[in-house]
Amino acid sequence: MPVVTLEFEKPIAELEAKLTEWESLTSSSHIDASEEIAALKTKIEKMKKATYGALTPWQRVQLARHPNRPYTLDYIERICSDFLEFHGDRRFADDPAIVGGFAKIDGRPVMVIGTQKGRNTKENVLRNFGCPHPEGYRKALRLMKLADMARVPIVTFIDTPGAFPGVAAEERHIGEAIAVNLRDMFSFGVPIICVVIGEGGSGGALAIGVGNKVLIMENAYYSVITPEGCAAILWKDRAYSAKAAEALKLTAADLYKLKLVDGIVEEPLGGAHKDYDSAADHLKKAVLDALKEFESYTPEELRDHRYQRFRNVKFYSEPSKSKEKSEAPAEK
Repeated sequence: MPVVTLEFEKPIAELEAKLTEWESLTSSSHIDASEEIAALKTKIEKMKKATYGALTPWQRVQLARHPNRPYTLDYIERICSDFLEFHGDRRFADDPAIVGGFAKIDGRPVMVIGTQKGRNTKENVLRNFGCPHPEGYRKALRLMKLADMARVPIVTFIDTPGAFPGVAAEERHIGEAIAVNLRDMFSFGVPIICVVIGEGGSGGALAIGVGNKVLIMENAYYSVITPEGCAAILWKDRAYSAKAAEALKLTAADLYKLKLVDGIVEEPLGGAHKDYDSAADHLKKAVLDALKEFESYTPEELRDHRYQRFRNVKFYSEPSKSKEKSEAPAEK
């Protein structure tokens, strides 16, 4: 895959280019520059920690959308064995934007389902840029029902900017498909573990996100709307996307603080795309820990736990000016 450098990563990339030059010079001319190389490596490491340790919400969004970031199938390849993919919703068609099937994680059977993006133009057209159609969500529900009948835990990987908003999706009732998924996911008597691995956009993400445990990767985001969409509505200008990202409180740290997610999965320094295997190891451990937590629950306890988890999601509202005025003490 081609190297993609984000705007805020350019100072680091420049130092890494210099390091490559020094190392090349040392090997070609036999000049001892070990001290300079060591100092440069130390400087790069410090700059990386400073940069990635203080990312803005908008920079997190950029990392969540990084074209080299691992997608659902990349994680399945690394943490699962015996993956048997299923296709079709048995009503209309197969939607490649959602993949799923039976698999094993450390020998434990699971039903794994996730949204899938493409790496190039051809793949993105096939996967519809990770934006599922109604048949994608119906396929996901079909597989969840199969898992429930087989008494197998469900693991979902969320990475979508949102459900496909086109006319064709509306004609085939995208809203109804999402609503049915939300309703039925509360009824299953098996553990459901959901992980936001990249973008978590609105109902398109929530349609496979009703779980006993909802986790999010360190540089992923989860939001009712994309920053660009929010900026276009509130400020009539997408140039305010960074401001919107800040206001939406969509980062993993914000969501954990608000108790909208139950845990944060650590990523390699610089993002999951820097080291697929390390990112997959952290994800696998988080999923296995979550599955172990619910292995002794009865079906009824799992349903009740899932219901209470979402009922306990708090809300925040600002008092209206009229209410503030009415509650103000009367002047004497």
